[in-house]
Amino acid sequence: MVKSIGPQLSRIAGVTGATVLADGSIVLIVNPVQLAQRKGAAGARLGETTGMGAARALAPLVMVVDDSLTVRKFTSRLLEREGYRVITAKDGLDAIEKLKDRLPEVMLVDIEMPRMDGFDLTRNVRGDPRTVGIPIVIISSRTAEKHRSRAAALGVNAFIGKPYQEVELLQHIRACLRQP
Repeated sequence: MVKSIGPQLSRIAGVTGATVLADGSIVLIVNPVQLAQRKGAAGARLGETTGMGAARALAPLVMVVDDSLTVRKFTSRLLEREGYRVITAKDGLDAIEKLKDRLPEVMLVDIEMPRMDGFDLTRNVRGDPRTVGIPIVIISSRTAEKHRSRAAALGVNAFIGKPYQEVELLQHIRACLRQP
């Protein structure tokens, strides 16, 4: 019996439903025709004529910083589907370490994280001449005015509440990429 997969998984191309096996495990039902069509469309969108590697290298790099593995994976998959390159960090300290090697065009940052929260990470990013210009979008369940005000005072470019709307997140990322 095919079960509905809900709104979060229904956006994944090729996944048409799910079923429960006799042992109790859940298995996704995949439509290979949709997957093949998606691969062709994605290649055209990324510019296969210039070579897939070159197109991927030109795609904007977005860093997703969140202590939730689920949020990191879900957000990464969304961004990759939209043609972005993605790097992830599990908290602020992990992000600081990764910024030593690669500078993203945009950072998506949660507030509440262990070791270094999103506010401290933002303060560090804004205090470093190498990273001061990287746009930061806060994505947090803490949406009270005091959190928004503190984020604005630290120089955050946008603030989105969790759970976020995919369209809204993508609009903020595009807006950040257009800023000088």
